[in-house]
Amino acid sequence: MAAIRALISSHSSLTLTLLASSSLFTNFRSISHLGITSISITKPLLSCSSRNIRMAHTVAKATLGLTHPAQIDHPKITFAAKETDLLQWKGDILAVGVTEKDMTKGENSKFQNPILEKLDSKLGGLLSEVATEEDFTGKAGQSTVIRVADLGPKRVSLIGLGKATGPTTTGFHVFGESVASVAKASQANNVAIALASSEGLTSELKLATVSAIAKGTLLGTYEDNRFKSEAKKPFLKSVDFFGLGTGPELAKKFKYTEDVCSGVILGKELVNAPANVLTPEVLAAEAEKIAAAYSDVFTAKILDTEQCKELKMGSYLGVAAASTNPPQFIHLCYKPPSGSVKTKLALVGKGLTFDSGGYNIKTGPGCSIELMKFDMGGSAAVLGAAKALGQIKPSGVEVHFIVAACENMISGTGMRPGDILTASNGKTIEVNNTDAEGRLTLADALVYACNQGVDKIVDLATLTGACVVALGPSIAGIFTPSDELSKEVVAASEVAGEKLWRLPMEESYWESMKSGVADMVNTGGRQGGSITAALFLKQFVDEKVQWLHIDMAGPVWNDKKKAATGFAIPTLVEWVLSNSSS
Repeated sequence: MAAIRALISSHSSLTLTLLASSSLFTNFRSISHLGITSISITKPLLSCSSRNIRMAHTVAKATLGLTHPAQIDHPKITFAAKETDLLQWKGDILAVGVTEKDMTKGENSKFQNPILEKLDSKLGGLLSEVATEEDFTGKAGQSTVIRVADLGPKRVSLIGLGKATGPTTTGFHVFGESVASVAKASQANNVAIALASSEGLTSELKLATVSAIAKGTLLGTYEDNRFKSEAKKPFLKSVDFFGLGTGPELAKKFKYTEDVCSGVILGKELVNAPANVLTPEVLAAEAEKIAAAYSDVFTAKILDTEQCKELKMGSYLGVAAASTNPPQFIHLCYKPPSGSVKTKLALVGKGLTFDSGGYNIKTGPGCSIELMKFDMGGSAAVLGAAKALGQIKPSGVEVHFIVAACENMISGTGMRPGDILTASNGKTIEVNNTDAEGRLTLADALVYACNQGVDKIVDLATLTGACVVALGPSIAGIFTPSDELSKEVVAASEVAGEKLWRLPMEESYWESMKSGVADMVNTGGRQGGSITAALFLKQFVDEKVQWLHIDMAGPVWNDKKKAATGFAIPTLVEWVLSNSSS
């Protein structure tokens, strides 16, 4: 992540233990580990046995900080749709989503919106009075709560949706988060949700609206308290929707939303976990848990160092060489429980469980080294999507979930600036910056994905600060030579309510990536850094395979909440479903 360190700095005020053969039994610079070209074996450097070395590493990892994540209760909310009279509902909070147009009053100072007028009349004008006193106009992000008597709900809350044109999927998701926030503040167990204006929504739009609100509410209720000494349990138990339809299709949508949210929560927890807890081995164990939980559709394969050497993954192993935590190459394969497969896909995620920068160490203000636990955000998205899809079980599609997990550390066995690595497709790479390591791991992961006979690949990585500078913290950049695949993934992101923006793959920029002694260098100049990173990845993708790269360095993390976002998981699930027979 050289660009993340350099560009953010300049522009911002921005385990299971499965050890492979120890490099201590080769010379300090085992070419076998860094280039897959020749092996130079020497006598052992230390007199202690390999078993003792392994035990020492295990003890060190087990005791670092004495930190273990606590078991926490994930939100379990029952969603239901009702068509009864809203005012007859009995519960803790009635939350009504209102646009700025809905808050318009007539000459008699009464609401023109029929739902608000009826509610205000029932409350003796209290709703109108409070809205005026608190200057509540329905702007997005505004909310007000009124405690009431002699009515079914104990409280009534108005939550702003913004302009009269109506919110997008993202807007309804934010509305759901606001509902969760109001419920938390009141310690509410049950909530009813209605929109002041829903008559213009088609049945398809109603399904999408309910799904977005439910997702926002469920994820807004969730708090990652695993590393806090005291954790609050979620109060919210049930949410009833009024005026947005009923029936089996809506029930399916609720189930789908819950499945996606379970994947998003897993993704958040993986990214939030510190590097002394989430090592490559633990990440591999999480992948195996998914395969075990959904064994009817998943198989798991975890490759250790020796197996990666046999596959000639010199680029990936070069990055992993410095760490005492051995690399783990993760491959989950989803196959539908029945029927034939029409499309084969691969999701490839960058899996740096910690990135120090290597010898090009991250230093100085804005380097964000303390946040480099999130450098495995791509792998979290891939595994989160796997968990969701294991529950949804789409037909007609085979999906390979691939992560080259490791750490980028500093030691006498680590790669140095100027070293030349040989990737598994035979291409050689001169390392001119050890902090541009993610693309080196992805190189071998992409070659491996192509060898699975897939038709399409989407890779995800917290790859460059250049993309954050260009698009900010909320939008991911996408790069692909395929217009068709770009349309597919963007369409999926729009349904999911996530923001992607296609950036060019300017071939002339490849000139800056040429090496005098190898096929390429791993970084170009400062200008166009996210483009040259994508051009680098392209060198490891078979021309017959459609491929798209997502640079998610910005939206992987929420600086305000100081927590992971679970970004891209809903988009990946939607994209896989769009390629399925379901």
